[in-house]
Amino acid sequence: MAAEQRKLLEQLMGNPQTSRAGQLSLTDPKVCRSFLVGTCPHDLFTNTKQDLGQCPRVHAEALKTEWETLPEAERQKYGFQHDYARDLQKYIDDCNRRIDTAQRRLEKTPDEIRQTNVLLKGISDLACTINCGLLEVQILGEMGEVSRAYDEFFKVRQAGQTKAERERELKALSDTSGPSGHQKLQVCDVCGAYLSRLDNDRRLADHFYGKMHLGYAQMRKTYETLSKELRGRGRPPMQDDGMGGRDDGYGDGWKGGSRGPRRGGFGGRGGGRGFRGGW
Repeated sequence: MAAEQRKLLEQLMGNPQTSRAGQLSLTDPKVCRSFLVGTCPHDLFTNTKQDLGQCPRVHAEALKTEWETLPEAERQKYGFQHDYARDLQKYIDDCNRRIDTAQRRLEKTPDEIRQTNVLLKGISDLACTINCGLLEVQILGEMGEVSRAYDEFFKVRQAGQTKAERERELKALSDTSGPSGHQKLQVCDVCGAYLSRLDNDRRLADHFYGKMHLGYAQMRKTYETLSKELRGRGRPPMQDDGMGGRDDGYGDGWKGGSRGPRRGGFGGRGGGRGFRGGW
């Protein structure tokens, strides 16, 4: 849809990149190789929180058509697929870092962990006290020590009330712990957005079919497929385009990725819904 709208605007209003493209070749460093090979990341997130702005390189439909008409063997000589994979990897790594940061924000602080442990131990001790007290009440009753049994039963009731208070404190701490203030939140394993386990199906669908989530899902799937195709295939030497040896601005090519497509597919690992920590 975005590509079709771009073509229509170019026809109606004219695009500065289109006029520039008439003077450029496939190997010109000003041309966006991600656009030629697949989808430029800058086109995936327009009008979203992750909008990358306009790509600084030229997107020319004529050059893309020229690329697509080349035989596969000829395309491999250019090595543009390696540049595309490296471009995708950069944005995926950035997203993965945001996901890790978001996940850490949901984790409990050391003080909250200490408070939780204290409450859990207190609740366990009170439960033991109640069980022992009930057993003693039973024994005293069988012995006919009604007054002592009543006193012991009163202590058991007090311990039960204290235990209930501690359990309420523990629940409140669990509901409000973490800098986010909500342990009900989960981090989407594809795009890094926060979602609540209390969201209804419609809100979840709005997220999973939203532009940002689908953009990262497409990016991860493309990267995973491309990395498999390029595995074991070295990047060919830069071709001379008549400029006597050039710096194309794309560096030394793709080296296989530092972390790889850790989160792939439409909705996270194994095609699931894509949440860290589960539901």
